[in-house]
Amino acid sequence: MPNYDVKELHLAEGGRLKIDWAEREMPVLRQVKERFRREQPLKGLRISACLHVTTETANLMKTLQAGGADVVLTASNPLSTQDEVAASLVSHDEIEVYAVKGEDNVTYYKHINAALDHKPHFTMDDGADLVNVLHQHRRELLPGVVAGTEETTTGVIRLHAMAADKALAYPIVAINDALTKHFFDNRYGTGQSTLDGIVRATNVLLAGKTFVVAGYGWCGRGLASRARGMGSNVIVTEVDPLKALEAVMDGFRVMPMADAARIGDIFCTVTGDINVIDAHHFDLMKDGAIVANSGHFNVEINIPALEKSAKSKRLVRPFVEEFVTPDGRRIFILGEGRLINLASAEGHPASVMDMSFANQALTLEYLAKNASKLEKRVYAVPEEIDKKIAELKLAAMGVSIDTLTAEQVRYLASWQEGT
Repeated sequence: MPNYDVKELHLAEGGRLKIDWAEREMPVLRQVKERFRREQPLKGLRISACLHVTTETANLMKTLQAGGADVVLTASNPLSTQDEVAASLVSHDEIEVYAVKGEDNVTYYKHINAALDHKPHFTMDDGADLVNVLHQHRRELLPGVVAGTEETTTGVIRLHAMAADKALAYPIVAINDALTKHFFDNRYGTGQSTLDGIVRATNVLLAGKTFVVAGYGWCGRGLASRARGMGSNVIVTEVDPLKALEAVMDGFRVMPMADAARIGDIFCTVTGDINVIDAHHFDLMKDGAIVANSGHFNVEINIPALEKSAKSKRLVRPFVEEFVTPDGRRIFILGEGRLINLASAEGHPASVMDMSFANQALTLEYLAKNASKLEKRVYAVPEEIDKKIAELKLAAMGVSIDTLTAEQVRYLASWQEGT
């Protein structure tokens, strides 16, 4: 039995059933796993992964293990762990896991340090917390780290800041920036799973509600589209004029958060920035406003400011806290302001995580072969990996596409022929 800290091992059988269910929807990763088992491209490598501990992540861990890697997994968010999945990985797959849903901040960082005790050759991160701890507090391990990967937008932003400060000690590939990740995972995965989390937490009817989406990146696009599809009147808030213009052209109302705060029924932040919904916005919200976040960290909503001003606070449903303002208005915060799609629901559907995690697995294989040639900066996923995953996904879906003829190839490579 490996070292571990999970809630209860007797949950393992239920976790295995859920992991197997997710694998049915992950045909690309399954093909990668079968090849990895034959070729052993990660043999002898130690990998410390800080990811959401879900059924999809479990299938990624099993894929890396099949490829010969020695893997340790810790949670990248205190509320995102599926306890039965963590138990199954320990009991059935002998993978070290350090993750308990609802763990406090002290335990969260204790678990990150336990994963780093593995002395990794490679890091896998979702939000850059593991990389951050490694660079600030565990620098004695840095000489042994070869390279890493980063899963999400927030983490990539932090890594670019580290690279700009010349603080990044090894090369990291931004999985988030792969087209087969952010086009699909961020747009379709976040769009669906965020609404799933909000509805599971509140059981509110979305039709007819004014739904405010803060941020119109790929996650915001997906969320706004899905909320409109459920009958909501969608407002988008933005700071980027190009994205704001795109939202207008897509048919959404666009306005500052201070204006949206007065009329919104449901608010959801997906920006990756701090205090997007701030104290002065809470002052403008109407009674019964519901506020959620689907960005990686809970800093997007200034909950400390709301706590300071509220005259009372209580948990009225699982993952729903009621704050009563001095003038008697009720504001409901979902999932402690953490990722609502993972706090009260199950995260992205397996079929989109299939592509994201195939990117993780194939990029690690790429890094195992090429990391010594790379500089200490943030890299994009190689285009050939991105295209290969798209090809495998189309084939798994039974979709065929055209190929260029020799004549078309020659035409595209020429410049002499005009109108």
